Amino acid sequence: MEKKALNWSELGFSYRKTDFRFSAIHSDGKWSDGELVESEIIPVHEGAPALHYAQQCFEGLKAQTAPDGRVLLFRPDLNSERMKQAAGRLLMPEVPRELFLRGVEEAVRANYAWIPPHGSGASLYIRPMLIGVGENLGLRPARQFEFRVFVSPVGPYYSSNGMAVISLAVSELDRAAPHGTGNYKVGANYAGGLLATREAQAQGANEALFLDAAERRYIDEAGSANIVIAMTGNRFVTPRSDAVLPSVTRRSLMVLAEDRLQLKTETRPIDLRAELQDFEEVAACGTAAVLSPVGRIWFDNAWHSFHDEGRSVGPVMQELYDLLVGIQRGELDDPYGWTHEVSL
Repeated sequence: MEKKALNWSELGFSYRKTDFRFSAIHSDGKWSDGELVESEIIPVHEGAPALHYAQQCFEGLKAQTAPDGRVLLFRPDLNSERMKQAAGRLLMPEVPRELFLRGVEEAVRANYAWIPPHGSGASLYIRPMLIGVGENLGLRPARQFEFRVFVSPVGPYYSSNGMAVISLAVSELDRAAPHGTGNYKVGANYAGGLLATREAQAQGANEALFLDAAERRYIDEAGSANIVIAMTGNRFVTPRSDAVLPSVTRRSLMVLAEDRLQLKTETRPIDLRAELQDFEEVAACGTAAVLSPVGRIWFDNAWHSFHDEGRSVGPVMQELYDLLVGIQRGELDDPYGWTHEVSL
């Protein structure tokens, strides 16, 4: 099958309409079989709980073209499980694992012409979503739900090929409260963070960095990504918090750091003020950006820089990025069974 005539190496991280998307409806306690549809428009009743009460959740993953032409997903079972957890928290019906994976695979397969070729630096971003639809007015769960999967070819999240060194500014706002919805991938978390991101950008940073809402002392996560830190003493640390999203990318990086780099991995509260001097390399990680080194953080009215004064990528983050992306793209062996081939 022929590919679309796109300049793949110059794609940004933005929506581009593709030919098909997958849709399944939950009504009267059961899911429809689901089907491919052509229209990117979702007709939604004006009383839909997704619009008024944020009864919706979503996922993000990518399809990559391997050197031998295979199309690979990365740990889609974890995305399915994460959506299941979010759905339960918001009183939405679980999307069965079989339906989730079938929807993803059908959307990818039907849009094969839009999957960037190997070596282009681009990928096919996949957005599964679950929304409460149908007539409603009072604060109660929807009576109907739509599970939809759309895809879009994308380039790097930040405007740089490979790894982009970014900066973060500690926000005075809270992203999520303990025992709230911070550890679920739901839209309301992100809408609430838009102002913090704008304020961080006004400060000269790319993103906001959130601290815990209870004490404003421990690192939670960035506006759109988890945080990982290479620290003195051969340590590789990520925050433990009830308000942090369980990132698929972060979990994979922690395995690689321990198994391949022989670092001492820790998941624990990280006191920013008390431990800042021990930071050697910092990075934000997630499906969209993969791994973005943080060169500096604005905190206590000053910039604090890390490896090479924040000018370049450090050796730990570079090696982890190369390992992770190599596995995702099918360039390196996958001893963990993380990649999932889409049959064409």
